[in-house]
Formats: sequence, C-alpha cells, structure tokens
Amino acid sequence: MIAAMEAVLTLDTAPRELRRPDITLEVTRGAARLLVGLGFAPLAEVSLPNGRRADLMALGPRGEIAIVEVKSSLEDFRVDQKWGEYAPFCEQFYFAVAPDFPRHILPAGLGLIVADGFGGAVLNESPVVSLAPARRKALTLAFARLAAMRAL
Repeated sequence: MIAAMEAVLTLDTAPRELRRPDITLEVTRGAARLLVGLGFAPLAEVSLPNGRRADLMALGPRGEIAIVEVKSSLEDFRVDQKWGEYAPFCEQFYFAVAPDFPRHILPAGLGLIVADGFGGAVLNESPVVSLAPARRKALTLAFARLAAMRAL
C-alpha cells in the first residue's frame, strides 16, 4: 500500500514535460498578460489583410499597433518564416518565447518577450515604425470589429 502511494506521489510531483501546443498556449497567455499590463488590448489569432494570421495583435493606449509572433521551439522558428510579412501591419513587432528558448538564434534588432503561462517580460524593445494614417485607421477598425464580434 505504501509503495503504491509513493508511486502516485512521484507521478504527481514529477516535472511535467510540455508539448509544443502547450508551450504555445502558455507563451501566448503570458505575452497577452504582459501586454495588458503595459496598457495594450491584445487579441489572439488575428487575420491580416495579406492572409497571414498574427498570434497576437494588440492596440496600445495611443492607438499604436503591435504584433507578437509566438515561437514554441527551435523547430517552430526554423520552419515558420512568415513573420517577415507582418511588418506592413504593425508599428511594433515582437517575438515571444518560453524562458528556455535559445534566444541567440532570433534576429537581432527586433522586439523580444520571454513569457510563461503567468506573465512575461520585454527583454528587447521593438523598434517603432510608423504606419500610414489610412492603414492604421483600417487596421484599427478591423481590430475593433473583430473584438466586438468575439464578445458575442
């Protein structure tokens, strides 16, 4: 009986091995919580006018638009290079990764967030690139409509 209880306790207290979808979910949640703390209003899974989908898109307190691309693993980063196509639709761009992600492989000069399921931290600020006023207005209206439709 004691041996069985010890086996159960060992299973319950062993560190859990996260799968890629779980890591993505946790990093996305932590990055979104960070953005809220910084005064941004984030939405997950936002389709862009070019047909791409941003992991997180956020509207800042002064109307600025940020996009966050979540990378769950080295393989995810190497296979998925579409993040370069997000630049025309944001003023700030960040990668968000888990604390144990090999950050040295990420391109220099871009924003970097390290996050887990509870929150995150900005390690590198994103350069700010201005959007044309007409594009900013169109993106802001699309963002607001998407947020309103999700609230239903």
